[in-house]
Amino acid sequence: MLEIPESRRLAKQLAQTFTGKTIVRVWANASPHRFAFFNGNPADYPALLEGRSVTSAVSLAGQVELALEQMRLLFGDGVNLRMLSPGERRPAKHQLLVEFSDGFGFYGTVSMYGGLWAFREGENDNPYYLAAKEKPSPLTAAFDADYFAGIWQAAKPTLSVKALLAAEQRIPGLGNGVLQDILFAARLNPQSHVGALDRTDRDRLFSCVRQVLREMTEAGGRDTERGLFGEPGCYHTKMSAKNYPGFCPVCGAPVVRKAFLGGNVYFCPKCQPVQK
Repeated sequence: MLEIPESRRLAKQLAQTFTGKTIVRVWANASPHRFAFFNGNPADYPALLEGRSVTSAVSLAGQVELALEQMRLLFGDGVNLRMLSPGERRPAKHQLLVEFSDGFGFYGTVSMYGGLWAFREGENDNPYYLAAKEKPSPLTAAFDADYFAGIWQAAKPTLSVKALLAAEQRIPGLGNGVLQDILFAARLNPQSHVGALDRTDRDRLFSCVRQVLREMTEAGGRDTERGLFGEPGCYHTKMSAKNYPGFCPVCGAPVVRKAFLGGNVYFCPKCQPVQK
């Protein structure tokens, strides 16, 4: 899933690979997927996008936006994009395939859910998109201690730490994936209640949100996710499905996996005791 580190990598790769190139062919919804979401009718995508040139690519939290002159092509967090070379065999199934005049291209697939939205600049009123554009990223100076304190203070005391960080777009682009190592670094359990934690816990969590996301981004994303060329990120996750079952790298206790709030969480029961 695209989260802040992976969207940064993917936007950079798209910009470096396709800026200045012109789209000649587009296929949208060739392999219908129940949870692949399009803006309007995907049959209109060729008319909207063909003949347009890539001017830039930017990351917006857990989304990536490709600028095509006056048009925009936005990819949500559940979309997997892969590069296509001239003459390379095209995949049998995809939700979007874009070819450029030089024979290169890319295609997007959706596993669980994901959005592939084409729209004119300024005409997307999706609340997730707007939140991603308006709220500060933890990678920027605007996401400071006072801003994080405001998020914390607005939360109900019974809200879990996982929900605080990864629900209701409080911090766009911070999802269940990057959450695991952030909480491990902060020595906080994802099930702990905000009201059971003190100012020291809050300050430590704030520091870890910024530090871990920066480390993940500088390493080109997590080793559980792949980039445009199919390569895994170079950040080695400590708490993820990739290294489960396993043992805590700090104390050696067996790592726990538990379904919680719509996804699995991974934690060390000794280093990250539950506080409620």
